[in-house]
Amino acid sequence: MKLSRRFPLNALRVFEAVARHASFSRAGDELGMTQTAVSYQIKLLEDHLGQQLFLRQPRQIVMTATAERMLPAVGKGFDLLNEAMLAARQASNETLEIHSSPTFASHWLARNLGSFQLAWPSIAVRLLRVSKITDFNRDPADISIRWGVGPWPDEECHLLGRFTFAPMLSPALAESIGGVTRPEDLLRLPIIGAGQSSWLTWFASAGVASPDLSAHTRHNYVEQDLCGNAALAGHGVAKLNHIFFADDLASGRLIAPFNHPCTDDIGVWLVFPSSRRNTPKIKAFREWITAAVAADMARTEPQAPA
Repeated sequence: MKLSRRFPLNALRVFEAVARHASFSRAGDELGMTQTAVSYQIKLLEDHLGQQLFLRQPRQIVMTATAERMLPAVGKGFDLLNEAMLAARQASNETLEIHSSPTFASHWLARNLGSFQLAWPSIAVRLLRVSKITDFNRDPADISIRWGVGPWPDEECHLLGRFTFAPMLSPALAESIGGVTRPEDLLRLPIIGAGQSSWLTWFASAGVASPDLSAHTRHNYVEQDLCGNAALAGHGVAKLNHIFFADDLASGRLIAPFNHPCTDDIGVWLVFPSSRRNTPKIKAFREWITAAVAADMARTEPQAPA
């Protein structure tokens, strides 16, 4: 059965106005209907229910017991419908402010946001690169893309992915020492961001236990986009995520000399206050980015050797 037959919404809308105004004529004025049209809708609803809703008395109408029972729920129903329409209008006009870890912002989000904006053209996006953890009680961000070991308490946290990483360098730098064939060969070159614990994770997984990286302090970068730019310039070997530098690997600007990708506990998380989980613009972005990151991981992530 059609919804309009089970729930005669137009007649219910007229009923709510008549009951609120206690007048057919005033309800008609509010709804832009003639008094005859109002009476017709009420008659349709009474026939649908098999119950009389109003007693027509001289100069006034009086609700029956059936109408009095119906009115609170009908009024609440129309309030909920109004809230849904308001939320939809807000979603189409509000700005979505995103705070993102620097490398994800520059090497993934800025490159892919166009598809979100095509899908949601009326949602304006403001993207900020941030290194600190967003405090939603003080910062104006709607959501945060956070790099770390989550989840975090008192916030809604969705893991987008734990990306594989490996040492990468320019082909010219590798040739400068006659090629890189063993993991130990990397130690003959400048190690970019050597203070990052993930370097030790990779070396250990490649069979090099506790390498001495103490002399590699020249390029002590933290953010991966800086490490990647230094590696592209031939300044050293950087430990980089495949998803961010897949195009550089494909073009040959960078090489990953070992078929040995690695992962750790660090992930990329979508984070926002739990109280905003049903905000339309946040729901739209969450659905888009979850699918988009998964698709890009399927395209760029190498398979670890068996």
